[in-house]
Amino acid sequence: MTVVDPSIAPPTALAYDEALAALTERGRFGIRLGLGRTRALLRALGDPQLGLRGALVAGTNGKGSVLALAGSALRAAGLRVGETPKPHLVTYRERIVVDGRPIAAADLARHVAAVLAVTDQVAARHGEPTEFELLTAVVFRHFAEASLDVALVEVGLGGRLDATHAWDGGVAVVTNVDLDHMDQLGPTVAAIARQKAAIIERGDVAVTGATGEALRIIRRRAQRLAVPLTIVEPAPLLDWDRDGLTVELPRLGATRVGLRGRHQAANVATADALLDALEAAGIARAPDDARRRGYADVRWPGRLELLSVDGRDVLLDGAHNPAGAAALATALDDLRPHLAAGPLTLVVASMADKDVDGVVDALARAAALRGAHILATAVDLPRAEPAEDLAARWRARAGAYVASVAAVATVDEALDRALAADGGPIVVAGSLYLVGAARARFVDDPDVRDLRDPEPLA
Repeated sequence: MTVVDPSIAPPTALAYDEALAALTERGRFGIRLGLGRTRALLRALGDPQLGLRGALVAGTNGKGSVLALAGSALRAAGLRVGETPKPHLVTYRERIVVDGRPIAAADLARHVAAVLAVTDQVAARHGEPTEFELLTAVVFRHFAEASLDVALVEVGLGGRLDATHAWDGGVAVVTNVDLDHMDQLGPTVAAIARQKAAIIERGDVAVTGATGEALRIIRRRAQRLAVPLTIVEPAPLLDWDRDGLTVELPRLGATRVGLRGRHQAANVATADALLDALEAAGIARAPDDARRRGYADVRWPGRLELLSVDGRDVLLDGAHNPAGAAALATALDDLRPHLAAGPLTLVVASMADKDVDGVVDALARAAALRGAHILATAVDLPRAEPAEDLAARWRARAGAYVASVAAVATVDEALDRALAADGGPIVVAGSLYLVGAARARFVDDPDVRDLRDPEPLA
């Protein structure tokens, strides 16, 4: 039984807005990889993570889809599941999910207050914890209190020194490895793979969908620690339509998946292997019928999510790095025959610290964008690429293929202009902050209806 350090003062009650501000204000400490501060926070809280079992999921792309697919199947099996999808789209509460529902505002405020009560003590010995480190402590405290059957935790950045790696749930998953966050993880796929492979610990059961040099590094890590490793290939794709796809899975045969994009064939294969690993580790079991129902019913907001807005097809997708943009480009070409006729309008935004040119180049390969209208805008954040600069990149790199490129100062104005155009499909992509703004406007989600967060702090 864990015990909280008695020398720590009891927490001061916080309102939700105060708790949210206290979390996001710590963004000023930036990203500082390392496990010392998170371990100290958890130790001061009584090590709530020690009673949790489940899967830690790392990878460049697909982590959220794998969590959504596996979580849906486990819930269909009647299990109580905790998940950590990130980033959030409308409310911070979306980052901590139990049984498919975001954490209640009062619970988030209560857990933040408890973590803040130990923060000064930790800071004196280890330095100031970052926003994500505090959030990780909140996650494990809430999950421990929720009496979960299984936890599915998404790595924040890399793996080896990510705050979530303070926990080992028994199953380690690396979806894939590509170039991203190179300033933090290293300049090559091999360097990044070493960071992600480090989540595999002795005693685990491991799964990966990685290929090439990354797979060799992950395999060596597993062999060195005598960890059984399942290497996953994408499931054969049988068919797709406007609402999802059908794949062939080893245990299940032809299986319906309620997510769009042929890249989900790799993600559902990884999720299925994750469930096998949970069963092999004695953590949780999702029978075949639960897997079929879970995969068919899965929802992953803002990721190739198709809405109907005033009779218009509106497709939301983050696509914030070149690999994600390439997946979106392929999906657009696959989906185009199933969407409304008429010229496509792309509303796009980006963070300035992303590979913006790489995203533009990847998206511009979509045949569906030939003759499209591009509305480049900017979310209201300091890191945002200015709308005029983003429009200039689109003109320079894809101007020969599209019908027009315009800079639009605000997201609302860009969405208004897209809806005022003719009846062709609208795609909103390039930044999950942009997708979140669009989803908050277009989707009346009861889980966030009564409490949408204030604007992010500068």
